[in-house]
Amino acid sequence: MRPLAVIGNVNVDLILGPADPWPTPGTEIMVDYDELRVGGSAGNSALTWEGLGIDFQIAANVGSDQFGQWLREEFGVRGQRWPVAPMGTTLSVGITHPNGERTFFTTRGHLGALSWPDVLSMLDTHRLRGGYVLLCGSFLTDTLVADYDALFDWADANDIRVALDTGWPAGGWSEANRAAARQWLSRCHCALFNEVETTRLANRIEPADAAHALKALMPENAIIVVKSGADGALAVGPDNQLVTADAPVVSVADTIGAGDVFNAAFLAALARDMPLQHCIAAGVHVASKAISTVPRRYDSHDLDTTPENAQ
Repeated sequence: MRPLAVIGNVNVDLILGPADPWPTPGTEIMVDYDELRVGGSAGNSALTWEGLGIDFQIAANVGSDQFGQWLREEFGVRGQRWPVAPMGTTLSVGITHPNGERTFFTTRGHLGALSWPDVLSMLDTHRLRGGYVLLCGSFLTDTLVADYDALFDWADANDIRVALDTGWPAGGWSEANRAAARQWLSRCHCALFNEVETTRLANRIEPADAAHALKALMPENAIIVVKSGADGALAVGPDNQLVTADAPVVSVADTIGAGDVFNAAFLAALARDMPLQHCIAAGVHVASKAISTVPRRYDSHDLDTTPENAQ
């Protein structure tokens, strides 16, 4: 199996809800559920790899408060090398709604302080050669983004393939954000976007058309994946052929971080050199189990058990 690593945003998530209707200013409502947990795209993906029993490396940072200490403890030995930024840890408060949607309020916090020298000091480059690095939280890690060219040069020099999940930009898909993302895509082997991100970034209506448009911006042997929630996922590989996987019908318990779980499972299958169709089916399968089990349950066997309706 090829080696795996993740770089980017690890923060604290506080989940509350469901809230309906949205409260008016100056009032208070009671909700039935709360949970404080590890969050952030990089954090969620790393925990998925851990749950799948897969070895990986992680480069992240934390703030200098009690939340930062807690995050480092949650990741054990892996978290001991994380630098501590002299500021509060980034906190996301997620308000869930009865229809399964959610609204997030996020502080800037420590994420913007993560730098390329920090990242490089945490990764064993030699062990990563020939593998995949998942790069997350691009619109939250400002200092690191300023050195993305150095990161991509390092990956190219060491035969490391970069898989990109930018996340949603706080300012929306402005032309400046589109231009930045397109530039990053030109250096990435794999893109992992959700349906709305894909269509907005490509400025297309249909996800498949948008995927092909973004694939044209990437290196010749690249892969683009579109995550579509209950509709499953699609991907366009190096041969420019479209493959799809439908999602099974499940009783949804918690969808937060489902896309990050998909990323981890997809890349785990890709690191085993499985066919692209199998990889997206594995991503859909593990993400579907994650959103329908409390606490979330999956293991290494789930990478081999995929939906039958992949094509």
